[in-house]
Amino acid sequence: MTITVDQSICMRCGACVGSCPVNAMFLEEFRVTVNDECIDCGLCTRCCPVGALEMLEA
Repeated sequence: MTITVDQSICMRCGACVGSCPVNAMFLEEFRVTVNDECIDCGLCTRCCPVGALEMLEA
């Protein structure tokens, strides 16, 4: 599994970043990024208010 971020609808609110238990998400100036530390728990996908995050099969 891998987390993808639809940057075109992401509001950069930081809800996903705050929900990550392993600090694998980062709020940058123009985008949210996910690094290799991601454990695919899916918490970020459930807390995104606009549905910009999705878990996909790798």
